[in-house]
Amino acid sequence: MTRLSRIDHLPGDVRVPAYDPAAHGEGIVHLGLGAFHKAHQAVYTDDALAASGGDWRIVGVSLRSSGAVDELTPQNGLYTVIAAGADSHEVRVIGALSRALAHAHGDAPAVNAALAAPETRIVTVTVTEKGYGLDRASGGVDTAHPAIAHDLEHPDAPVGVAGLILRGLKQRHAAGIAPFTVLCCDNLPGNGELLRGLILDLAARTAPELRDWIAAEVAFPSSMVDRITPAPGPDVREAAERALGAEDHAAVQTEAFSQWVIEDRFTGGRPEWEAGGALFVTDVAPYERMKLRMLNGTHSMLAYAGFHSGKRYVRDVMRDADLAALVRRHLSAAAATLDPLPGIDFEAYAAELAARFENPNLAHQTYQIAMDGTEKVPQRLFAPALDALERGQPTRPFAFAVAAWLRHCLARKDDGEVYELQDPRADEIATRLTEQDEAPAIVAAMFDLPGLVPDVLRQSDRFRDEVTDVLDAMLQGSVAGAVAREAAL
Repeated sequence: MTRLSRIDHLPGDVRVPAYDPAAHGEGIVHLGLGAFHKAHQAVYTDDALAASGGDWRIVGVSLRSSGAVDELTPQNGLYTVIAAGADSHEVRVIGALSRALAHAHGDAPAVNAALAAPETRIVTVTVTEKGYGLDRASGGVDTAHPAIAHDLEHPDAPVGVAGLILRGLKQRHAAGIAPFTVLCCDNLPGNGELLRGLILDLAARTAPELRDWIAAEVAFPSSMVDRITPAPGPDVREAAERALGAEDHAAVQTEAFSQWVIEDRFTGGRPEWEAGGALFVTDVAPYERMKLRMLNGTHSMLAYAGFHSGKRYVRDVMRDADLAALVRRHLSAAAATLDPLPGIDFEAYAAELAARFENPNLAHQTYQIAMDGTEKVPQRLFAPALDALERGQPTRPFAFAVAAWLRHCLARKDDGEVYELQDPRADEIATRLTEQDEAPAIVAAMFDLPGLVPDVLRQSDRFRDEVTDVLDAMLQGSVAGAVAREAAL
């Protein structure tokens, strides 16, 4: 069977770009070329190109792996997005990606050239929370992060996202070229300001002459992104092949729902992302807080509790009456910590999220969602728990979620089977929890993990007691038993 490489021979029920990709130049460099970018920002850019044209095609950069390049280059950047709703199914080929580069596999010069090119007006980023090398306490660089450590020593041969962005800005400044806009698309609160602080700190350490110029001239708008996109497996490639009549090694599957809220602050123009439904606002923070606490926080809770209850996929969690009840409880508790948001009905949003989690056509693994907890629980669980505590609201739902995360940190299931704890602080956690099997000791050890738990929560007897009570039930019996007990409260 032939490989997908053009769009003029595809079946009529496959949606193809409503424009000639080759007629449009490059204007965006994306760092972190993975499934989410292909299902989200690239789709919006495809819609923008169809609506109003422009030279906005994307140079996709994989920072570590060459897999994306191997998949996409023989296909001329084309790939399939399968959008699967509970009762809908769309197969679409995206043409917005111009080329793919593997920075760590010989393409560093091409990446640097793309970042320095006058045609590049926007750099978008999706490298997950742990990929930035951010010190949350200071708002600057984490000097212990491998990429940051390397880039501090070798600023002219960077390997990390912050180093690459800074090098690109340095090249442009030296050549008298206007800076690009840097648009973070990861689940970080105030992600634009966080990335700005990271770049400014790195500049102060390695290129101090650029710091003031970056502070004054470079835009770092914040954004909120939302589209559940599981890591693609062989079944996704097979589904694309059936639909296309051609092989697609880069196909992704995602849900029908998609949302993008963006702070409208771009110095060199932008695509008409509104054509794909993007919402441009002056302040992203309220939307971001809603999504982090309701969608992401509930996702984390159900991932930890579900994985340890024998549920492989999110859809399996929602088929369990007790777990589904706790999902809805968490959504309600998270919504109660939010200030009113014009045009948003939190109850309706919660119902929509529950329906999305139930989607039988998405195979989103709980183990995948459970990764990188130390990077996620501060904004997803601790922040709403702190607000609930200060408002006099119930904190039990958040305590349950935190206890489930602590249970996951032990890296063993109820039956003794061990698994890899995928977390940037896994070694530190393992050291703290060695030979710990009592809930109070585990809570004490993890609550003292530097830079993680807010002081007010650490010092709250109420919250600690709730977390300890839930974790004790999980350890003395089983996670499934603790779930049943919790759902009956």
